[in-house]
Amino acid sequence: MIIKSVNLETVCGITSTIPENIHDEVAFAGKSNVGKSSLINALMNRKALARTSSQPGKTQTINFYNINEALYLVDLPGYGYATAGEEIKAKWGQMIEHYLHTSKRLKAVFLLIDIRHDPSENDILMYDWMLHQGFAPIIIATKSDKLKKSQLKRHIDNIRSVLAVEPGTIIIPFSAETKQGREEIWELIASLTELPTDARDSGEEGGKKKNADSGSQPERKPRWKKTDRPVAKKTKKKQQEKKAAGGKKRTGRK
Repeated sequence: MIIKSVNLETVCGITSTIPENIHDEVAFAGKSNVGKSSLINALMNRKALARTSSQPGKTQTINFYNINEALYLVDLPGYGYATAGEEIKAKWGQMIEHYLHTSKRLKAVFLLIDIRHDPSENDILMYDWMLHQGFAPIIIATKSDKLKKSQLKRHIDNIRSVLAVEPGTIIIPFSAETKQGREEIWELIASLTELPTDARDSGEEGGKKKNADSGSQPERKPRWKKTDRPVAKKTKKKQQEKKAAGGKKRTGRK
């Protein structure tokens, strides 16, 4: 993806109206301090447009980044911020849910998980909640540069196990430091959205195009599956069933 222009176009707070954009949107969700802002900066080829911080819970709004006047990257508030009040966390959750159900141009949701650790209970709840909302989230395993290459597969397999992911779920290891996974993420975005042909070139700005025949892409799951099932009750029931089964997969490696 050649980035020609980037603009933080819309910032939505708890009481804001979700914009009716004319271009497709892809959203990024993840717990506080998982590296979401760093990922978005890397995708946009910018160092600090999305504000990063060592302090969890920095992103408290929904931020819409207009890319090349052709696409929006949507930064959702981080969840699981322990020191935030229950009332604030509930409002953040309502804001995210409202956006997911209101946006008419949302084409994909990426869920970020720290590759170094077992997915947390908040990660598990968010993944299961997204499934019951009808989404098939793509997993981005962040901070992959913190592991040895020989460790990556084991940690990715562990994410699959702990989250009990749906068959065919894509997990992409990513590093904001080395940019590992950046092009694969952009290729997925291009395949899931209505980007103009001239905006689909992969590679850094001014770089060479990637050979379209260099390899086949994994099968894509649809973003949306219609369901009439009650979300909250089903999610809670699923958690109870997994705990009753022993929860071995959810407690990490032996």
